[in-house]
Amino acid sequence: MSRLWSRYGVRTLAVSMLLVGVAGGYFLGEDRETQQSGIDAQLVADAERAEFQLLRERNAAHKQAMAAQVAAEQEATRKAAETAKAAAERARKADAAADRKKREQRAANAPAKPYDGPIPDSCNEYSGNRAVGCALMLEAGFPIAEMPCLEKLWTKESGWNPKASNPSGAYGIPQAKPGSKMSAYGADWQNSAATQIKWGLSYIKGRYKTPCGAWTYFQNNGYY
Repeated sequence: MSRLWSRYGVRTLAVSMLLVGVAGGYFLGEDRETQQSGIDAQLVADAERAEFQLLRERNAAHKQAMAAQVAAEQEATRKAAETAKAAAERARKADAAADRKKREQRAANAPAKPYDGPIPDSCNEYSGNRAVGCALMLEAGFPIAEMPCLEKLWTKESGWNPKASNPSGAYGIPQAKPGSKMSAYGADWQNSAATQIKWGLSYIKGRYKTPCGAWTYFQNNGYY
């Protein structure tokens, strides 16, 4: 009886161990599959993160390239606008210079209006432009005693010739430099002795007070 139960117990124990082994193998297999699934999932996640990072980097590089392109286009537009503005300004100045030259040529070719004012008796010893100069000098408030100085000064400068010119740019009886300054007294400044004399007397009065003051300065310096 005891021997029979011993055999039965051994068999039962063997079957139990076999079942335990099978169950262990099953669970071990399941664990391996679970581990492999985890590894695969981790690899997929890593790949997705890497792909996402790559996309972010490409997007950032694209934005940077677009920003650089926009900046370059804006700079090109700005430079083009500056170039166009400079060209327009040059054209405007050229047109203005051409118009000014035309006006000056017309004024130079136009006959000068002769001086029609009175010549005082105190100026009778002078003639031509010198007589006009004497009359206008008195009209400007200078005494007749200043006329000898004025006569000598402008004889030295231009010989009282309203067309007298100098390579330096000085022009007319008073040798204004540039001559166009005399246009403040008349558009006919290029050929009108009266217009030139009026400007010259104003210049003398403002800088040297009197014609004799200007003549003294000229004698000491060779110019006035």
